[in-house]
Amino acid sequence: MDVAGLSNERPLLLAGPVLRRVQSHRLVMWLATRDPVRVRLRLGGCVVPGGSVQVLQAGAHLFHHLIDAQLSEPLTPGAWTPYTLEVEDAAAPEGWRDLLAADPALCYPGHTSPGLRWEPRVASLLHGSCRKPHHRTAQGDPAGDGLAEADRLLADDATTAWPSALVLSGDQIYADDVAGPMLRAIHQLAQQLGLPDEALPGVGPEGPATAHALVDHPMGYYRREQLLPRQAIKSGLKDILFGGVAKPVFTTDNAHNHLISLAEVLCMYLLVWSPVPWQGLDLSPPPGLTPRQTQRYEREAQALADFVQGLPAVRRAMAHLPVAMIFDDHDITDDWNLSAEWETLAYGHPFSRRVIGNALLGYLLHQGWGNRPEAFRDALPQLAAALQQPGSEAHDAAITHLLHFHQWHYVWPTEPALVVLDSRTHRWRSDLSSRQPSGLLDWESLTDLQQTLLDREAVLLVSSAPIFGVKLIETIQHLFSWVGRPLVVDAENWMGHPGAASAILNIFRHPRTPQHFVVLSGDVHYSFVYDVKLRRRTRLRTGARSPDIWQICSSGLRNTFPAGLLAVLDHGNRWLYSPRSPLNWFTRRRHLRVVPRKPEGLPSGRRLLDASGIGLVELDVDGRPWRIRSLLTDGRDVAYVPREAEARWD
Repeated sequence: MDVAGLSNERPLLLAGPVLRRVQSHRLVMWLATRDPVRVRLRLGGCVVPGGSVQVLQAGAHLFHHLIDAQLSEPLTPGAWTPYTLEVEDAAAPEGWRDLLAADPALCYPGHTSPGLRWEPRVASLLHGSCRKPHHRTAQGDPAGDGLAEADRLLADDATTAWPSALVLSGDQIYADDVAGPMLRAIHQLAQQLGLPDEALPGVGPEGPATAHALVDHPMGYYRREQLLPRQAIKSGLKDILFGGVAKPVFTTDNAHNHLISLAEVLCMYLLVWSPVPWQGLDLSPPPGLTPRQTQRYEREAQALADFVQGLPAVRRAMAHLPVAMIFDDHDITDDWNLSAEWETLAYGHPFSRRVIGNALLGYLLHQGWGNRPEAFRDALPQLAAALQQPGSEAHDAAITHLLHFHQWHYVWPTEPALVVLDSRTHRWRSDLSSRQPSGLLDWESLTDLQQTLLDREAVLLVSSAPIFGVKLIETIQHLFSWVGRPLVVDAENWMGHPGAASAILNIFRHPRTPQHFVVLSGDVHYSFVYDVKLRRRTRLRTGARSPDIWQICSSGLRNTFPAGLLAVLDHGNRWLYSPRSPLNWFTRRRHLRVVPRKPEGLPSGRRLLDASGIGLVELDVDGRPWRIRSLLTDGRDVAYVPREAEARWD
């Protein structure tokens, strides 16, 4: 991989700033530095004295700064507000120097510093999911990066209204599907940043005892599935979890380089958000690879070179737009909490528990905290202790705390409100069998959701998995679940669990829930839009008009579905579930009217867009989408056009 021209001397600012939650009197931000410095925020030319800056040290040269600034004067809606970050420096004229001045690439044309445009009424927003660094197109070409498309939109429109937020609905990293060159970069970066070692419990006599030993272990590259805890689960593991498919205990079939240690997770985030950590890394293949593995390594290195080239744009976009995030499975591991049996097996062994826990700690630090900092007051001290002593009792205590933590969901007070669901840790476990997929939200969480939605006129509802998906795919998932093999097809959808399906549909029917629902989703590696109406035109008792629902799926930022298979499923869905098909009456959505929107430029009969990019939704003053588009990495701008003639009662 070509990293020519990059200095061995990294700048003080390793990653960020990443703009997070923004309100009229509040600004939340994340960044990472190489040295332990004092940081202060200057907003609109004035130092912000209120709020807090928490610094968490993860290594000799890695310090995370969590800024939660309370503003004495409110932000002006729609106005450009410049900001900068200053670090204490006795040699500077006033004792402080500009941390961001060394990197003019962080600024848009016509500006000398980053900035933001706070707009409480959402006129537009960007959204996407599923960003796999080493992904390539089916033709083997570079896949591009949807987050870089977000940057191009801002650069082209730098003097007018910007999207109110960037919503990332899952799989911001792929902890379970890591390229060999990425793992090589992670190991070198961890060493250069001085990240401490970590004792690894339960890896067996042939496995590495510590994270440092893992680097040079014979199974450290492309063989990590062989380190899994086979003794505790024994011969029943494959039949129970994988249905005969050759998958490791972490159920992705690409787990050959699955992240294990806390240091690996921390470095992964730095490397997917910033170009700075890549400087000076030697990404030649590690010793011990087979010829076949070496060929794979070289292919992945080419894809990563394209990924790294786009990181300056990604970093700039995330420094200017408020970024809302929520996890999906790959942020932790594939099929995370899919069934009660999966949970029993995964959390019942110290090794798998540690791997999952490390990914959760990384998510808390880099994603979860910025969504709602006040929810993590008790978690941050435990996280700090884990960062200081990986592998200790304090580390295990922090993991235990997060495994019992249930406040990952949140609401941003925009207009309409942004309501973000945690559909991973609030699962509704099946009453029929522990092998059956769990519902995406349990009864208590769905009840709380209904209370959150009461008496709102409109809402932006973020669900990692689509609430209304492709019925043929959902049917296939149901069939595999029925025969006890849900993990073979990732059988996770809202309609797969009777209780969860009934409850979420009843929320839409409730007379006091919003008139306009915009559902933003990802997960599936293709994009689509449905306009959905209840079959009854009025809501019972009140006589109010049934709600308008827009299911908008944007996936992936840098990932796609196998093109041939998606074409078959797309056409098959139209044939089997045509307007007159009796199969419609055997689905849980039979009381809904679904109008598919056709992506412009797709062949006849196609509704599913298979391309990397980012979604752009533009809303009117009532919170209704008046234009929905995908900005693709190949330069196309694809609009979704309603097709009333293709509507169906289902």
